[in-house]
Amino acid sequence: MSSILTNASAISALQNLSMTQRSLQTVQNQISTGLRIGSAADNASTWSIATTMKSDNGALGVVKAALAQGSTMVNTAYTATTSAIDVMNQIKNGLVAAKQPGADLAKIGADIAQASEQLKSIVNSSSYNGQNWVDGSNTTVALVASFNRDATGATSVGTIDIAARALVASGTGATAGAGILEGGTGTATGTGTDFTSVAVSAATTSAQLDTMIADADATLAGLQSYASDLGATQSRLTTQANFISVLSDSLTKGVSALVDADMNEASTRLQALQTQQQLGVQSLAIANQNAQMILKLFG
Repeated sequence: MSSILTNASAISALQNLSMTQRSLQTVQNQISTGLRIGSAADNASTWSIATTMKSDNGALGVVKAALAQGSTMVNTAYTATTSAIDVMNQIKNGLVAAKQPGADLAKIGADIAQASEQLKSIVNSSSYNGQNWVDGSNTTVALVASFNRDATGATSVGTIDIAARALVASGTGATAGAGILEGGTGTATGTGTDFTSVAVSAATTSAQLDTMIADADATLAGLQSYASDLGATQSRLTTQANFISVLSDSLTKGVSALVDADMNEASTRLQALQTQQQLGVQSLAIANQNAQMILKLFG
């Protein structure tokens, strides 16, 4: 049946053309943005997962920066400790030289006094970002090392804890005399020689020199122990930073797999839809022309 009020063929052709237009608009949007899923309207579940992963990746970026800063802090303390070891070796050598009969104790004492002042200078200048791990102002330091999300979605921040030890207890809140260079253990006072104020003069006896040399060995052992701890921490921070970098790359790839458009597929589909659009326009034109054929019945 032919009707001049309703053109079923034109309606059908128009519906098909509208569907093609919508599909074409979607593909064009994918090509322009590079995203297959650009909003929750495209796929709510996938968009939500990808958004969470992007957020976590941003947090990992902060963790990487924190690890870099923490590594610098550790390196500052390590440099201070190894520098103190070098100076303590100079003091120890001076003490051994003072044992030699006829040694000029006054000159040796002057050299040791300068070395003692250098030890205090090393400690006081070993600060980074307001943090000094060798003056006793810090005890346990927690460095941000990871951002974690468990299977339930709960999040937490992981840390690497470092036991800071005083070389010279001169910082705010430090226990006087607790520094390793002061004869302490780095966390508590002791009974050893205070090498930040040690004095050698003509009046110094051989027995006193023997005590100082033994204490110098003990002090060097304490410094070496702290340097070893800092070195191990530095290694762990480097390993963790490498892991975080790999994890961040994995999240980036995961987000890409979820929301990025396949440009090869999109370009191919675009050409196909453009062809469908042209055919749809022609189909609609033909359907509209069919209605004109009714006029011939009245010619």
